[in-house]
Amino acid sequence: MSRKTKTEIAEIYREMQDHICAGLEAGDGQGKFKEDRWTREEGGGGRTRIFEGGAIIEKGGVAFSAVHGPTPEKILKKLGLEQADFFATGVSIVLHPHSPMLPIMHMNIRYFEMENGTHWFGGGIDLTPHYINVEDARYFHSQVKEVCDRFDPGYYPRFKAWADDYFFVKHRNETRGIGGIFYDRLSAKTDEGFEQILDFSLEIGRLFPRVYSHFMEKNSKIPFGPNQKAWQNLRRGRYVEFNLVWDAGTKFGLDTNGRTESILMSMPPQAEWTYMHEPTQGSAEDFTQRHLKKDIDWLTFGQ
Repeated sequence: MSRKTKTEIAEIYREMQDHICAGLEAGDGQGKFKEDRWTREEGGGGRTRIFEGGAIIEKGGVAFSAVHGPTPEKILKKLGLEQADFFATGVSIVLHPHSPMLPIMHMNIRYFEMENGTHWFGGGIDLTPHYINVEDARYFHSQVKEVCDRFDPGYYPRFKAWADDYFFVKHRNETRGIGGIFYDRLSAKTDEGFEQILDFSLEIGRLFPRVYSHFMEKNSKIPFGPNQKAWQNLRRGRYVEFNLVWDAGTKFGLDTNGRTESILMSMPPQAEWTYMHEPTQGSAEDFTQRHLKKDIDWLTFGQ
């Protein structure tokens, strides 16, 4: 078995974008994706698809890119790499629902290769509920673990801990949500191992529309009022803070002269910041705030 080339991987990821968009349109039942094709002056380009007119999804983006060119010095120093041209391709998704009873959900799968032979896969999937629901948290993590276990029983505990550390808003001392998995610089010495990692990334991609369709069907009809919407906007503010201050993908895109509109598609349609806001003790908001912590085993929580 010979491993797939970077061009073949880019085409597979392009097809994954199609699969995910079709699944999300079916789950929402009303909205459609609008496509924006773009090119990068230094090399490559992509397709950014933005969800519009959704009954359930207020704003969503599913972006595919395949870019190449000289590796910026800043990236070389950060990653400890020698000078060589790079190629990077991947799919990135963020969904922001109308209802505060539905979670924000993010996924990214990507492949990076340099002309000197250096290569690896990275990615992750995580859930950021406005209100932590233990049943939803258990469902999400069980689905992620099932995918991980099909490839390596060590993946879920290792990548779950990595996500807890990565999706952490350090200046707030809280996690962005209930985590998921995160991995980076994952590579193999054999062609068979390479193909297995690629297949793992594709299974994470297929998981996204399946899981979010479950949440759309289950949670979209739950009633809410202005207090819940206000809390949703505060939690969206935390999401913005993480993406602009800590997210490595955002920094990589900007450092490689990526397309700003596509990089910042993850931003919510609106967000709020309230000075020194404290949830009412014993409230659902208080429960959520107190459980934005690392190292919670959501598979067994409350049992």
